[in-house]
Amino acid sequence: MSADQTLAMRLTRLHNRLTARLSTLSRPATAFVSQPEPRSIGSFAKGRQLVAGNFLFAGYLVEASDKSIWDIAAPDPEFDDELHGFAWLDDLAAVGDPKTRGAAQAWLWEWIDRYGSGRGPGWTPDLTGRRMIRWISHALFLLHGRDKAQSDAFYRSLAQQANFLGRRWPAALPGLPRFEALTGLLYAGLTLEGMERHAEPAAKALARECKSQVDAQGGIPTRNPEELLEVFTLLTWAAAALHEVGQEPLEAHEAAIERIAPTLRTLRHADGSLARFHGGGKGLEGRLDAALAASGVSERNPDGLSMGYARLAAGRTTVIVDASVPPSGRASGQAHASTLAFEMTSGRRPVIVNCGSGASFGPEWRRAGRATPSHSTLSLEGYSSARLGEARARAEWLVDAPTRVPIQIGHAPDGTRFEGGHDGYIKTHGLTHARVLELTFDGRGMVGEDALYAIEESDRRRLDQHLTDSKLQGVPFQLRFHLHPDVDATIDMGGAAVSLALKSGEMWIFRHDGRGTLTLEPSVYLEKGRLRPRASAQIVLSSHAVGYATKLRWSLSKAQDSGISLRDLNRDDPFQQAEDSDRTE
Repeated sequence: MSADQTLAMRLTRLHNRLTARLSTLSRPATAFVSQPEPRSIGSFAKGRQLVAGNFLFAGYLVEASDKSIWDIAAPDPEFDDELHGFAWLDDLAAVGDPKTRGAAQAWLWEWIDRYGSGRGPGWTPDLTGRRMIRWISHALFLLHGRDKAQSDAFYRSLAQQANFLGRRWPAALPGLPRFEALTGLLYAGLTLEGMERHAEPAAKALARECKSQVDAQGGIPTRNPEELLEVFTLLTWAAAALHEVGQEPLEAHEAAIERIAPTLRTLRHADGSLARFHGGGKGLEGRLDAALAASGVSERNPDGLSMGYARLAAGRTTVIVDASVPPSGRASGQAHASTLAFEMTSGRRPVIVNCGSGASFGPEWRRAGRATPSHSTLSLEGYSSARLGEARARAEWLVDAPTRVPIQIGHAPDGTRFEGGHDGYIKTHGLTHARVLELTFDGRGMVGEDALYAIEESDRRRLDQHLTDSKLQGVPFQLRFHLHPDVDATIDMGGAAVSLALKSGEMWIFRHDGRGTLTLEPSVYLEKGRLRPRASAQIVLSSHAVGYATKLRWSLSKAQDSGISLRDLNRDDPFQQAEDSDRTE
């Protein structure tokens, strides 16, 4: 990070703290004029863990049953961010018994005593907005049994935070951080006595952000599906809060909801989870269904791209492909070199996946998760289709990324056909990666072809130089298919096939045309909320590009004895699954 960037960050923090302290001088709120219902879905299991003193945030577990949540030495700045954002109130409210309520109340008023005057790391516009949404939504849970002095302190702090947001929301980064800040400000303006002046400016600013940040495909610049879900959730909460006081969301606000809902349906696998691309996970359990239901939008996108992703679906099978150029500039701070990678789910079971975001496991895992070999696509040995540039404000932007990703979606003789290509390897090797995927109408089979072409004369000269340097050994490349940890894979037929057994009882077979070398190698599954990466496997087809056109063909098909429909009811609690797996790995 440059000296100028470091200075800018320090000045921003100083401005935030000064504004927070000045906000204490403003007139406090005294009561609620209306109160939105709690809409966020918490985890009962996580709430119980918090009360027991097991604090799992940003991938770190701190066990401190004898300490307040504010006495914990945060192992990472993102750990502090999650604490001060108060999203964990959703989990405590999901438990809701007297002991849990007592913990929530103690930690909230302790925050007011320690940090309410503007101290601490929680005074950023996005964290303040996130915190206010939870305090207001869970106010009945929090104020139950409190005396007048505590209630006054609660309202005074809410008013201070609202006035802070009224001044500082423009300092939030465009995208999810600004949506959080503005939604928190709107909640305050609609619900708090004396804060009404903030409602109209917040609603107008939210509408402007919808226009500038949500494109015609219902996508956002980061192309992160989970982040899109979070933005969509905030917009539906804000719209509901407006409706509850007899107001209508502005046209741009409603239009953004109507554009995003069909896109999220496109990005949802058959098991209900989101495709894991560009730093996003599968989404909090139940959040996608709740947000879609709240939106009242039932339409789906027609065939084509949604936020740059293509979806093939038939029978019980879904395939989602990253079919556009990666995010650029500031929006690429967490983006991945995943062009033409795909994920595949059969029924309620993920089969082919990307490794995911390693951000919660430290900087090395974060970088590894962003590289092309961590995705189910083709990569040249030692290279990614995009590279990481200079670090800027906790993020490394993508550079030298593909600039052309032509795609076509049409019909195959017995199904749906996707064709795409990208130029991410032209500058380095003169090679264009092309991928064809065909999914049968019944969803029981998929055929793929991956090719490397040297198309233009300049590309061929560059490839010829590589071939000369390698003494005509060719350019080594690998075609990777990362498997979900629940998939049991074994090599069959002397290395000609791999059998994939799913917990549902289905069996899939991977085959190839024999032009590459097939191996089954270790991989990892990087999942938020866990203490460490999960061990998994990957199918790897290795070969060399020795001419101007090199092709590998492969297929995935259900074994003949796999039923058309299966009762797949073995679904444990996701949080409990994470605990059990972390104890055994």
